Amino acid sequence: MTRQPAAPVIDLNCDAGEGFGPYEAGADQHVIPCVTSVSIACGFHAGDPLAMERTVRLAREHGVAVGAHPGFPDRAGFGRRWLGISPREAEADVIYQVGALMGFCLAAGVRLQHVKPHGALYHQAAGDRELARAVVRAVKALDPALIIFAPAGSALHEEAERAGLRVAREAFADRGYDASGRLLPRGHPGALLAGEAAAAQAVRLALGGGADTLCLHSDTPGAAETARAVRDALLASGVSLRPPASFLITATRL
Repeated sequence: MTRQPAAPVIDLNCDAGEGFGPYEAGADQHVIPCVTSVSIACGFHAGDPLAMERTVRLAREHGVAVGAHPGFPDRAGFGRRWLGISPREAEADVIYQVGALMGFCLAAGVRLQHVKPHGALYHQAAGDRELARAVVRAVKALDPALIIFAPAGSALHEEAERAGLRVAREAFADRGYDASGRLLPRGHPGALLAGEAAAAQAVRLALGGGADTLCLHSDTPGAAETARAVRDALLASGVSLRPPASFLITATRL
């Protein structure tokens, strides 16, 4: 008897909870119901205690797995500027931020699933091995069961696996890539994808087998419509959407 190949499985995640005080940021209430994981800002680049609490509860309401989204202490630059922070400072900053979100998860009866660095911290740790090790040490010290979201084959990916942590290899559904596979800088033509363009890219990435999780940004214009288009396209292509804790049993392969 011929066995049918298993359906591809992937996580669909979004970055959210990035408002603070009276300022709203993103279409969280519309995007979160479409995804399987959410990475919540922890107050340094964006977010505040009320936004963190509200986003954790919104994720719980929709059965979406929760992750922490720590960044550089750079609210004015939205965490997208590269700062000269030492690995020791970065390690303490990550512990501080993730620990705060863990508190809100505990209060809401939700288990924290993952940690995904934000913006410049994410990209810098992808190429800077000492910074990557600092992030990994912080995550492992808090809970070695946490999953780290990282670019496939990056220093952050490698150092997390060396430390025995699970890694979800991340790609971006709503960001454009250049011919070498690097993300196009924001502001560059084609850097932001929406609607059917994002949906088509999501399907290519999911079926390509090189990613475990695909990211959407809730603060991108048209994010709600894009999230629905991406989710529908993935399901129509036979892709199963599940949070990574349900299918990443051991460290991923490089």
